[in-house]
Amino acid sequence: MAHLNESDRAAYLATLSPGDAIDHRGTVFTGELLSELLSPLTDSGSGLPRFGNARFDRAEFGGDAAFDGAQFAGTVSFDGAEFGNSAQFNGAEFDGEAHFERVHFAAHSSFELAQFHGGAWFVEARLGGTADFGGAKFYNDASFVGAKFHDVAWFGGAAFHGDTWFRRAAFRGDAVFLKADFEHVSGMGPLVCTGTLDLSEAVFGAAVTIEVAANAVHCRRTRWASTAALRLRYAAVDLSDAVLEHSLSIAARSRPFTVDGEELVEVDLARPGVSVRSLRGVDAAHLVLSDIDLRDCRFAGTIHLDQLRLEGVYTLAGAPGGLRRRGMRLKRWTPRRTLVEEHHWRAARSEDPDGWTTPVEGDEVLGPTALAPVYRQLRKSFEDGKHEPGAADFYYGEMEMRRHADDIPWAERSLLTAYWAVSGYGLRASRAFTWLMAAMAATVLAMMLWGLPQHDLKPTNTATSTGSGRFVITAVPSAPMNPHGAYGERLSVERFEKSLRVVINSVVFRSTGQDLTTFGTYAEMTSRLSEPVLLGLGLLAIRNRVKR
Repeated sequence: MAHLNESDRAAYLATLSPGDAIDHRGTVFTGELLSELLSPLTDSGSGLPRFGNARFDRAEFGGDAAFDGAQFAGTVSFDGAEFGNSAQFNGAEFDGEAHFERVHFAAHSSFELAQFHGGAWFVEARLGGTADFGGAKFYNDASFVGAKFHDVAWFGGAAFHGDTWFRRAAFRGDAVFLKADFEHVSGMGPLVCTGTLDLSEAVFGAAVTIEVAANAVHCRRTRWASTAALRLRYAAVDLSDAVLEHSLSIAARSRPFTVDGEELVEVDLARPGVSVRSLRGVDAAHLVLSDIDLRDCRFAGTIHLDQLRLEGVYTLAGAPGGLRRRGMRLKRWTPRRTLVEEHHWRAARSEDPDGWTTPVEGDEVLGPTALAPVYRQLRKSFEDGKHEPGAADFYYGEMEMRRHADDIPWAERSLLTAYWAVSGYGLRASRAFTWLMAAMAATVLAMMLWGLPQHDLKPTNTATSTGSGRFVITAVPSAPMNPHGAYGERLSVERFEKSLRVVINSVVFRSTGQDLTTFGTYAEMTSRLSEPVLLGLGLLAIRNRVKR
């Protein structure tokens, strides 16, 4: 058409009518020339162009290509076509096969509300501007194998009723499948997305494997009606309020994805590891996480958190390590696994976060009352998995939250504070043994100064006459004499040895039989009650750290 003179072109166009088959392979279209072609193909009743079989292979469209509402009754092919400006197929209906293989959309391309009743083939297509497939319906197979999206790809509300392939697809911007319906899709990817792959509120009706290398993957309110497996690289995953009707596994992949023996090219994906940012509203009874970073994960609000399965190498947030200055005091936090929600709560308590992670602006800060049950459920999950040392950290966190919770009576919180200070809730052996050594040293010193009598007791023999010339000799013990003299004189090696023997026997709840003053008797009683408890707490802490 581009090479016909005006009269010949008019003669050709006069032969066309709506529904005719056309063949314009390799034709160079200006905006005006395309309008001239579409005019005789437009139905007078609907005002929309109708085609039979249509061939536009390798055609070049220099201006805007407007096929809005077009009806393609037969096979349509734009293989290798070039669209230099926008391409509009909004509301178009493709009754037969639709081929857009190796097509190049240099600018905005839109297939909003388009309907593909036959196969839709966008193999190796290049989409330079925003690609809009919002509300499109794919009633048969659809292939985006090797397609390259250089800007935002919008598939919001799209429905995929047949098999759909995105192998080797590359998204340079966000890929948004908001509220998309994947009825029979069994696989998605491997694909690369340098932005966010957004599957929020999407529905997967069949068992599916999703293989993605992306900076972020959003699955907010996503519904999986069957089993699903997410194999990811780099991605930060948000699973808030996702609905899992069957098992869902999320695993980090250590090596790049390969297709036909070739590795996918990963560009602008510098974030190390795969992380989960939120599990709020998720039923974790069906969830398995493997090799996942959970340092920034929000666990509060997760259902059946005690049934969550963690496998491989996983990382949780840790308490700030080492000595840290807080005001005029030096404070040392106990190393342990924590929730990021506890970080936010502690950081929000004062102007100085003291090494705790501050919450993101607008993020809800939960208090100890809400966090204690979260720690409790995670502890149960680890205990059920026979991971007692890991469960110990969550028990510590649970007790910390109870100690600070407003709904706990003051007396109980005071008892918890004492339990924390003495032994770290029975989990810090060093703390319990430190207190034990201090108590033993104090008792030894007290015995040397006031507990041992001045001299060893020597019984007094008393003879009593029986009246028949016989006498009965009775040994009457003398009363212990309180020590006197300078304190320095009482700190002798001999008195130290006797005091140490008393204290060591007290630790194992025994008595040496050593004569003591009244003060020493009560000191020994106190020692025999308190020091075995401290020893037991220390041994309990060791057991909790090595128990299998």
